Amino acid sequence: MSEAGFQIFHQAYAVGAELLYALCLTLFLYPFMGEREHRRKKGAAVFCVYLLTSLFLSRIAAPQGSFILVLLLFLTAASNALELGKHMAFLLGLLYWNAKISSGLMAESLFFIGEELVPAPTEPPEAVYLRTTILLTLLLLSHLVLFIIMLYALLRRIKRRMPGGTFSPERGSGSPFPDMSERNSNGRFSDVPGQFLPSGLLELCYMSLIPAAGILFGQMIAGLLYEIKDGQLLQLYERHPVFLAVVPLLALLFYTGGYLTILFQQEMAVLREEQAAAFVERRQVQAIRARIQEAEQFYSRIRRIRHETRGHLNNIKGMLHNGEYAYAEDYIFRMDESMGGFELTLRTGNPVTDVIVNDKRQQCEDQGIPFRTDFHYPDSGSFDAFDVGIVLQNLLQNALEACEKISEGERFISLAGRRKGRFLLIEVKNSFAGDLVFGADGLPVTDKKTDVSMHGIGLSSVRRIAEKYMGEMEVCPENQIFRVTVMVQEKS
Repeated sequence: MSEAGFQIFHQAYAVGAELLYALCLTLFLYPFMGEREHRRKKGAAVFCVYLLTSLFLSRIAAPQGSFILVLLLFLTAASNALELGKHMAFLLGLLYWNAKISSGLMAESLFFIGEELVPAPTEPPEAVYLRTTILLTLLLLSHLVLFIIMLYALLRRIKRRMPGGTFSPERGSGSPFPDMSERNSNGRFSDVPGQFLPSGLLELCYMSLIPAAGILFGQMIAGLLYEIKDGQLLQLYERHPVFLAVVPLLALLFYTGGYLTILFQQEMAVLREEQAAAFVERRQVQAIRARIQEAEQFYSRIRRIRHETRGHLNNIKGMLHNGEYAYAEDYIFRMDESMGGFELTLRTGNPVTDVIVNDKRQQCEDQGIPFRTDFHYPDSGSFDAFDVGIVLQNLLQNALEACEKISEGERFISLAGRRKGRFLLIEVKNSFAGDLVFGADGLPVTDKKTDVSMHGIGLSSVRRIAEKYMGEMEVCPENQIFRVTVMVQEKS
């Protein structure tokens, strides 16, 4: 290869490498860029910004590491346009650079080994140019292979905990990576707990610590790989051969540390979800036990009345036999009053919902909360009374807790339930005080100070039951009145 040919190769090598790295970043971010029909434009924008920034900074001989800072700032600033959360955009940028630098350090070690294995010819120059061209090409290819494997492993790890993530390459998209297409109500990934995404600045710092340390380590080593002293080129691995093994090992450890940080964060999210699910289960079990105890007490009193009825009848019979009709009438009247307390005042059409609604009605009466109800359990056997009972228990309990914070005269609770065709509509209204804050799941955030992660689960349980019956739940706070409407559908 001639000198002119080598110079052309060298220029093409620099531009080609940046083109490939820009493509890798685009493909790495592509699965996160909003709806599929808009991804191509956003991917093209990321590709162009990366390439132009790289060429511009190399032309002006910008300080080492400046490209990393510029790209991270761009991703963070353009996070809304790319339909990424700011935390997510920043973290993905760090993971990209950590993988790029770690794979680059490992490839440099392979490049040095290749130089040692292939003796450098002293002449002619064409042979030297050809050898260098081959080694540089192998360096770039080995770097790309390692880099793509690392990025692919990161996305495989991320997609396991992204909601709705499915691992299937898009046909015609040109992306070999998983598709993460689940969005929140705003159409983008939000920084919410329970997912891979960092939920706050503190969590972002924790997840960014190891990738950032890997980037700083790589920048430091890159500055030491080649030095010119007294007109001679000195290589780090020639002066310190032990670094030939230490540097790639440390680079791999930094990458693995970032990978394991994601894994640990995902496992913590699973534990939080399991803890929340266990709390819901305990709460429902407690409610069921309370209802069973209530029913046992009710039927125990019924049995006691039945046992005492014979004695009452004998007393009445004696009064009538002695002609004490007035005493007998008064005796029967008092018996009727005493038995009134053993009746369920409200009848909904199902024993389970009878007990729950009457229990909440009694609690409202004890606390001076007006309680209105027009609930009728559907005759169809398509609905599990246990599920309907959980819905009523959670909604009415939340309403009671809200009304406890309001002064008398301003609080109320109303329950309505009616059937429309194949649907059962349940609506609970109650007054409330203060302002409500809604979380990323569209449900109110609890204002309880203790065990915050364990509270506010009731509405999530109600939503889960609604979805079980192919229905939905709607929450609507308006004019200090909180309304929850649950629609469930008969199973075919």
